[in-house]
Order: sequence, then structure tokens, then C-alpha cells
Amino acid sequence: MDYGPADQELLDCSQRGVFITCEGNFVSGNASLSFYDPARRQVENEVFLRANGMKLGDVAQSMAVRGGRGYVVVNNSGVVYVIDTDTFEVTGLIEGVVSPRFVHFTNDTTAYVTDLYDPRITVVDTRTNRIRDRIGTNGHKSTEQMVQWGDEVFVNCWSYDDTILVVDAANDRLADSIRVGPQPSSLTVDRYGKLWTVTDGRTEGIQAALYRIDAATRRIERVFSFEPGDHPSGLTANGARDTIYFINRSVWRMPVTAESLPEEPFLRHTNTIFYEVGVDPATSEVYVADAVDYVQHGTVYRFTPRGAPVDTIRVGITPGGFCFKPKNH
Repeated sequence: MDYGPADQELLDCSQRGVFITCEGNFVSGNASLSFYDPARRQVENEVFLRANGMKLGDVAQSMAVRGGRGYVVVNNSGVVYVIDTDTFEVTGLIEGVVSPRFVHFTNDTTAYVTDLYDPRITVVDTRTNRIRDRIGTNGHKSTEQMVQWGDEVFVNCWSYDDTILVVDAANDRLADSIRVGPQPSSLTVDRYGKLWTVTDGRTEGIQAALYRIDAATRRIERVFSFEPGDHPSGLTANGARDTIYFINRSVWRMPVTAESLPEEPFLRHTNTIFYEVGVDPATSEVYVADAVDYVQHGTVYRFTPRGAPVDTIRVGITPGGFCFKPKNH
């Protein structure tokens, strides 16, 4: 796919939209960033390269937005780029992280950065992009996604681990941990203060499971077991946070009040590799990334909350993350 030269003029991207991080191929340095305007149904690919005249790097893991700035986490390059969310131009850099995975903002001046290989969560002052502190994780070397309930940030430890950490965000310290099944792959919190995670089922002899945990008491309330051979991932919630979505070959949807796993998928897989799902918090429209074969440029499918197809979007290699930019940011 020809994206044009790096200095190709970008269309007006000041409106609300969806950033799509495309991982690229490991050690190939071909990660990219796309921006999709849902109102015009128009995508701008390679926006980082075109705005800055340089490639994004090796494995674009995730992105988060706060106060008109986008934080693009480039995992294998060991860097977080801070960009203007309207122009995509780099305005800052967070360095000193080993293998960053996700960014979470605990307030207007503080961000946490998780890490695949460093047994610490990095605390960043977002006014300067400088590292302010590190939070020890009691030997858990792989931290991933983060969600917050009150003053506590919950962090799943994915790689060869079975733990959700509880961080006291008021004091930037580890407060507790919750043990679940092996390799909790993703994390979300619903409107009732229930924490949800799925274990990926890739540990021999142990089936995958969906966990519902009370965030206040940290007690596991319910475990929904999957069939042998299932490998769920991509857990997320809709805008109202009363419904969760996850990938298990197909895309599944489940009310947070349900007492059993859904029987029919929201979107059935057919010659696709569904890699990630994102739900627009403003509209509850559903975006599903298809990695195709992890070599070709990937595809993103957009659906209404009821599952009606809206658009098909061609993006970079291995689209793996969605970041929704609000209208007034």
C-alpha cells in the first residue's frame, strides 16, 4: 500500500476520531499510526511518519490521550512519544523505560507506564515527561494494562504470571495483589465497580476463564470457564460500561449482569484473525482489528452497537490498539 511521501499534506484532523496503533513486525521497525475520522469515514495512514519525517519504530504497542496530547508506546524501541493529537507532531519523549506497554493517567500531572521486562511501574510527571519515581512490583516483572477505581489502580501481570496488582495511586506504592488464573491478558472495570479479566488458556492443562472481581473488596465473585483450547483476549467495555466485549476467535458481547458466557458471537470469524476490539466511549460503536496474516496491511471493521457493518478501513501491519480522541480535548 502506498501512503505517499512523508511530507504529504495531512487533512484536517482536529476533530474527534480514532487512533489505530499498528504494531508492524517485531524487529522490522515498521510500526505505524493511523487516524480515522468516523464522521467522514476517512482514514489517514502513517500519520506519525508524514508529520515528523521519521518512522515510528519497532512495535507500536498502545496509545493513550490526555489534554490534547497523545502518548504512543513503542515497545521494542523502548520509548513513549508524546504527540499533538491534531497535528501528530512530536512534542516530547519519555525515555528510560525498558520495554513499555501501556500508559495510564492517575491525574492531570501523573502517568504510570507498565513494562514487559522491568519489575517496576514507571511514574512520569506529564508536565516535563521526566521519570519521577518507580513502583516496585514485588517480583512481578511483566505489567500490562491498567484501570482505576477510586484511588486504586489495578494492573494485570500477563507474561508467565497469574496476578493483578493493586497500586495506591495517592501514594504511588504497591498496596495489594489478587491472584487469578495463568496469564490474565486484558483488564476492564464496569460501571458497578467490578473488575473483569480474562486468562488466556495457554498454560498446559488449565482452561481459560473470565473473572469478575469486586474492586472495593478485591474478592473474586465469579469465574466463567471457557472450553479447552479457547484463548480469549481483547477484553474491553462499552461507553456505558454495562457491556463487555472480548475475542475468542470470534468477537463476543456480554452484559456485565450476565451469569453465563454468551452462546452466540457478536461477530463470527470467517477467514479472519481478529486481533483486538475497541469500543468508542461516546457512541459505543465497535471497532475490530483483523491482522490478516501479520504480514500484509491489516483491516479494521466498524460496526454499530447492534452489530450492523458501517465501514471497512485499511491500515498498517498488525493493527493492535484503538485510542479514541474526544471532540473537546
